Amino acid sequence: MGSINPVFGSIVPSQVQQTLQSNYLAFNGGANDFAQQYLPEIYEQEVERYGNRTLGGFLRMVGAEMPMTSDQVIWSEQNRLHISYTGVTGPGAGLAVFNVPTNAGTIQNAIFANDTIVVMNPDSGVALKGIVQSTAGGAGVTTNVTAYPFTAANWDGLFTGGGAASNLKIFVYGSLFAKGSQTAGADKSIEPQFTQYSNQPIIIRDRYAINGSDMAQIGWVEVATEDGTSGYLWYLKSESETRLRFDDYLEMAMVEGELASGAGGVSFAAQSANVPSFTAAGGNAVAHGSQGLFAAISARGNVFSGFAGATGISDFDSVLKNLDTQGAIEENMLFLNRDMDLEFDDMLGQISAGGLGGVAYGLFENSEDMALNLGFSGFRRGSYDFYKTSWKYLNDASTRGAVAVNNIDGVLIPAGTSTVYDQILGTNIRRPFLHVRYRASQADDRRYKNWITGTAGGAYTSEVDEMVVNWLSERCLVTQAANNFVLFQN
Repeated sequence: MGSINPVFGSIVPSQVQQTLQSNYLAFNGGANDFAQQYLPEIYEQEVERYGNRTLGGFLRMVGAEMPMTSDQVIWSEQNRLHISYTGVTGPGAGLAVFNVPTNAGTIQNAIFANDTIVVMNPDSGVALKGIVQSTAGGAGVTTNVTAYPFTAANWDGLFTGGGAASNLKIFVYGSLFAKGSQTAGADKSIEPQFTQYSNQPIIIRDRYAINGSDMAQIGWVEVATEDGTSGYLWYLKSESETRLRFDDYLEMAMVEGELASGAGGVSFAAQSANVPSFTAAGGNAVAHGSQGLFAAISARGNVFSGFAGATGISDFDSVLKNLDTQGAIEENMLFLNRDMDLEFDDMLGQISAGGLGGVAYGLFENSEDMALNLGFSGFRRGSYDFYKTSWKYLNDASTRGAVAVNNIDGVLIPAGTSTVYDQILGTNIRRPFLHVRYRASQADDRRYKNWITGTAGGAYTSEVDEMVVNWLSERCLVTQAANNFVLFQN
């Protein structure tokens, strides 16, 4: 018989219908194996082993977003109504002159002759009342207050049991004049003061790029992401996850944002020479970040360290007492990491509904179901309602949940709004204590910009065979009345 050349594979014709090694298709040679005669068993769906991986939603829950047209947002906060000074140095033995710290000349003279005062020494626990004879100081700053006690020959009783003479507190509670007398300070008045704060927006950007050939590649695995995106084209998953990550960055930058203060003697203008797009030649050397939530509370709010877990009711009461000295806002929200959340559960386990406190749901129309559906549990202590939930951002291993070095255990945020003076509108307005301002005008809205460039995916804006998806936002966080916020640290 003849033969066929070339011989493909191992099949050679035979004149007899029988199984021969030369004409039998075998899988046992070389790397072949009978197990390979079938297609592999592949699960079509991707395993979501990390659950919902997004971290956003915190600011949407506690604040709002509002446009702005400037490079800076400025707001004013009222100062305290009553007059008091801390860090006052007490007089020597038998003397009557108190020295008030000048604080670089920024403290206005607000104590006058014939004012009645209370002088307190927190170290000795002693308080005495008296009357002011005169004040002296330069440039409108109180430096010396001469006063005499009502119930003693001198102020020496303040220092019974020791204590530092430079840690006194003085506050005015009234005045005292004789019949027919004229005020020694008839030409003096206390001008109301306010404090201004500001923040500036930062530009946040991200992009995703894919070439045209890879866009046509079919994947084996069906993908699904947190925002509902699904399909078999793998690049859609990559684009979707890049966008989800950018969405998280919008919130993370507002929480973690920091101002470059030039600490250590090196200004940001000098540092920026090594940062792309912030070189002095680019004219952007003045940019210095934005103050986020954690930085604002650390600078202007309250920081509590070392919460005591199951025995933490006394620690929590100290937080309440501090809130009494601030705005005393009745409803507050607690966003905690897992450890702190469990410590609060242990603490609340000691509180009976009819005894030390009880359950509260007032912020959620007094509906237990609504509160629980939002992940909150409510309780009341003293005259305050608190709504507690676990904050995923503090638990996630890819963010602050990975390590516990100088970590943040949680934050207490007041609910409701504050009244502030808006410099742009020129009037008092009500704003959520925590809100985001983003750049926007009739010409351009920079709250959340998204555009596609390239020559693939429907875009025809360049000669490069690729699709580039761009995201951009310009925004900053406004933390008003930070004195009512509490940052819990371990």
